Amino acid sequence: MVDIVSLIEAGVASLVDYLSAHVLLCLVPAFFIAGALSGLLNKEAITKYLGPDTPKYISYPLAAVAGTLLAVCSCTILPLFAGIWKKGAGLGPAITFLITGPAINILAISLTGQVIGWDIAGARAVLAISFGIIIGVLMASIFERKRRAKKSACSYQDPPVQDAGEQKVDRRFIPLFVLLFLVLISGTLPVPILWRLPFVAFFAVAAGAWALKAYARDDNKQWMAETWFFTKTILPLLLAGVFIAGILTVMIPERLIAEYVGDNSVRANAITTGFGLLMYFPTLVEVPVAEMFLSLGMARGPLLAYLLAGPTMSLQSIFVVRKLMGTKRVMVYVGLMAVFCVLGGLIFGMVFG
Repeated sequence: MVDIVSLIEAGVASLVDYLSAHVLLCLVPAFFIAGALSGLLNKEAITKYLGPDTPKYISYPLAAVAGTLLAVCSCTILPLFAGIWKKGAGLGPAITFLITGPAINILAISLTGQVIGWDIAGARAVLAISFGIIIGVLMASIFERKRRAKKSACSYQDPPVQDAGEQKVDRRFIPLFVLLFLVLISGTLPVPILWRLPFVAFFAVAAGAWALKAYARDDNKQWMAETWFFTKTILPLLLAGVFIAGILTVMIPERLIAEYVGDNSVRANAITTGFGLLMYFPTLVEVPVAEMFLSLGMARGPLLAYLLAGPTMSLQSIFVVRKLMGTKRVMVYVGLMAVFCVLGGLIFGMVFG
């Protein structure tokens, strides 16, 4: 039986590890990107491509591709998701972006193939993209219809756009976004921190210099204000979730997980899905953890269910998404993720297990 002191120590250790490994080089750049998206990018540029009225064949593939290019975990994706959601992106594409970002980044898929097998890596990529789009479409069909009906019933109408050129992406924003994106990518590379820091510093300084040159002082103040808004809204919940996840990790014996997930049953896939949805694993860390589970006797179907669920969601990300979208939306979102992860594990286990 684990005593209370040990549980607290586990929670504190989880916090220390997260703060040292993720906040500076991963989460901070993500907050600045979210602030830039919200403060500097005009709303029309977002809604044009990811808005609820954009054709699905444009918005959903774009959201999936945008998420695929980010080497981030389920927590680092949150401020980016919050940025596009607050800026006017449709619920469906925003959900697709939220799912695919941490689930199938290029580094994670490569490491999965090298360590566990390219069959699981390929299935992980294909199913995560497919499930991300399907869940996004389902979420939009459930909730966006009510939002449109409420909007049409409202007597207030947005004023007409005076300048059609405002609907285009501000050219000043593209270099800034690229530089901030490179800061995030440099900070998440799987190399020693001393190798990453020079690149992070270079791109950060370049981004700051470009912002000072290209934007007025009021624009940059708005960017910083939006960055602070996302930080104070998300970070406290994030740290509380990391602490709780650290405690739960100690409380769940590894031997019990191996004992109950040694076959491709619905129960086994449900257990690994539930474990993945609640536990927090930094990006790429889920791969060596999955390798450990595999060595302890976990079946390959439940292993894939865990790889689909683990990077996509965590206890702290559920807290944050609930604050951003509301309880009803997050309950449906978590339920859909659970069902599709179990289904993916079952299908893979029957075909390749």
